[in-house]
Amino acid sequence: MDRGAKGIRRRLALGMALLTASGLFALAAPADAHAAAGCSGRKVRTLPFSTGTLHVYRQGRYVCAVTLAENPGRERTMSASVQARGHRPVARKGKRTHRIGTPLVYAGHRCVRVAGEVGGGSTSSGWILC
Repeated sequence: MDRGAKGIRRRLALGMALLTASGLFALAAPADAHAAAGCSGRKVRTLPFSTGTLHVYRQGRYVCAVTLAENPGRERTMSASVQARGHRPVARKGKRTHRIGTPLVYAGHRCVRVAGEVGGGSTSSGWILC
């Protein structure tokens, strides 16, 4: 076998190893990373309430929140909001079956207040992440 064929085989083997490793990392990712649905960063708070859970994520100086329904399936009113101190709240509200989230909100080094609602149940945090 000539040297060119060995080099090609070696590159193919390396490529397959990298694809396999990236697939394993994707499978090993925490389940809540997929629950965020657009919220990036690390989870910094979880606020459970009677009809759902509010998850708060921080990425650098940005914060976002995702409200997840306790029993997904039927459509109901859901909301999530983030307010940096000194600014207006950024909120999303609508009829959903499983989750709703806010966009990333610039908080800088300010405290934030988050709130979430599913059906008749709701939660809010007061000032956090100060």
